Amino acid sequence: MPVITLPDGSQRSYSHPVTVAKIAADIGPGLARAALAGKVDGRLVDTSFEIGSDARVAIVTDRDTEGVEILRHSSAHLLAHAVKELFPDAQVTIGPVIEDGFYYDFAYDRGFSEDDLRRIEARMHEIAKRDYPVARSVMPRDEAVRFFRGQGEEYKARIIEAIPAGEDISLYRQGDFVDLCRGPHVPSTGKLKAFKLTKVAGAYWRGDSRNEMLQRVYGTAWANKEQLDAYLHRLEEAEKRDHRKLGRQLDLFHTQEEAPGMVFWHERGWRIYQQIQQYMSELWRAHGYKEIRTPQLIDRSLWERSGHWEKFHADMFITESEKRLYAVKPMNCPGHIQVYNQGLKSYRDLPLRLAEFGSCHRNEQSGALHGLMRVRGFVQDDAHIFCTEDQIQGEVSAFIDLLHKVYGDFGFKEVRYKLSTRPANRIGSDESWDRAEHALEQALNGKGLPWELQPGEGAFYGPKIEFSLRDSIGRVWQCGTIQVDFSMPGRLGASYVAEDGTKRVPVMLHRAILGSFERFIGILIEEYAGSFPAWLAPVQAVILTITDQQNEYARRAERVLRDRGLRAESDLRNEKIGFKIREHTLQRIPYLLVIGKREALDGTVAVRTRTGEDLGVMTLEAFSERLTREIAGRGIHILEDGKHRVG
Repeated sequence: MPVITLPDGSQRSYSHPVTVAKIAADIGPGLARAALAGKVDGRLVDTSFEIGSDARVAIVTDRDTEGVEILRHSSAHLLAHAVKELFPDAQVTIGPVIEDGFYYDFAYDRGFSEDDLRRIEARMHEIAKRDYPVARSVMPRDEAVRFFRGQGEEYKARIIEAIPAGEDISLYRQGDFVDLCRGPHVPSTGKLKAFKLTKVAGAYWRGDSRNEMLQRVYGTAWANKEQLDAYLHRLEEAEKRDHRKLGRQLDLFHTQEEAPGMVFWHERGWRIYQQIQQYMSELWRAHGYKEIRTPQLIDRSLWERSGHWEKFHADMFITESEKRLYAVKPMNCPGHIQVYNQGLKSYRDLPLRLAEFGSCHRNEQSGALHGLMRVRGFVQDDAHIFCTEDQIQGEVSAFIDLLHKVYGDFGFKEVRYKLSTRPANRIGSDESWDRAEHALEQALNGKGLPWELQPGEGAFYGPKIEFSLRDSIGRVWQCGTIQVDFSMPGRLGASYVAEDGTKRVPVMLHRAILGSFERFIGILIEEYAGSFPAWLAPVQAVILTITDQQNEYARRAERVLRDRGLRAESDLRNEKIGFKIREHTLQRIPYLLVIGKREALDGTVAVRTRTGEDLGVMTLEAFSERLTREIAGRGIHILEDGKHRVG
């Protein structure tokens, strides 16, 4: 007689085995209708799962994260079912859940068009309305191979053949469609209502470019139409903000096949880059960092001693000279230790903070490259803090304060924190890892920050805190990090003289706030949709003349603004003023200064913003003071809802 313990601690007793669905129905008809699955002693199961002994049971609905994932998993099966009805010759392969949705790969020679996607989605809605029960069954492995081969599903047969002999195979049936899956799934197709197919792409079987190309259909699924519509709106916004498109439109940068994963910065993009670099350099100096520069090419022997060669040499670019192998540096830490090692250090010299805009190269797979977000050549705002063990918590705490200031200046107000602990493949003793992990945990707790544990996700040389930003359309970007390293300084001969006269190895903290400059600028382009705040904008103001008679005054006005350190340009073309305003608005210039006959006579400018706001007529002195104040304040204006806009 099973005793079922519910999440609120209440218990229900049954005289016979009971299904999850029955438990939900006994609790109430509303929960019975909402039930998608169950969690029995922590394990997700179908609502048809039968419980024969005492257990802790929770009913999973679309309000639970697991429930939404089950909706997405079941939607992938619904997609495959629809494809098989419309295109019987297509073979199904695999269809997993991914972030915010799902995909399914199909072997289909003709390929799917956009029109096919619309037909498939319509058929998915038809099948959902049929409300087929979704039932699980098991079949012996060899029988399952024969079953799918008999259905013409060669790929499914090959997947099952890779499973050890003698095992039973879990199958799910809805109508006349049967698929291989461990589950769980929704009780019936009628539970699937809020979904949409988003795109079709190519994908290699098993992810191997030596294998045949398949058709991958992507989709998204949510608990309800409101959530689906909100997600589709975010997709639409993301498309508008695509940094690659805006990079071309605003003449910021480009990439090309002759230098894959490398960025060609144009003048306006390089201005943004330089503004960020100057800003970070000033902060470094103000917070006790010493800015240095280390070589691009370093002999293989140093990478072997640091431990990088063994673990990362396949990702390094290698060159040879005079029978010596050199690596183009993929990271800066070993070089910083070489700077530290010059001259005897004592405990009085610590903490020593060395910072570098370190240019690094990593041999990323060509298929993974993506605009500024994933590159082979990049620059990090990299720094290493050499300190005693007693100084770790204070240094981490000070770093977190600095990181919050930087993110705030760029307009990001929501930061997420994750503590990543020791991976299986690591260097250093368990004792040193214990101390390092404890120090980071104490620093987070000391700040009163909420954080998430990521077991096994630390670097090979030490644990780390990851700092992620949430942007204006809800996306999360991992940028900053701080890592405690008890191992590498000793491997590379770093030491200091302690207060008692003994020689000790310093702790090294690896830290970055922006991460890759390239990636961070890509994030900023998309965050601001190209409308940079004035302090970052490559052109802060453009002077527009109505007729040629104002050209001389416009040139003088430009010189005045430039002499005050402002990034101003003039547009003296013989074009209508409406055309000029529209063109520079599309270029996201923060301020448009219009000069007509009256302004030229009075020594003023008519000021407009890129959003179309008329700020009235000002003297050059008044405008330059306004813009200078805005630049000093970083131009971030916090709204009542906690979001921000840029002035």
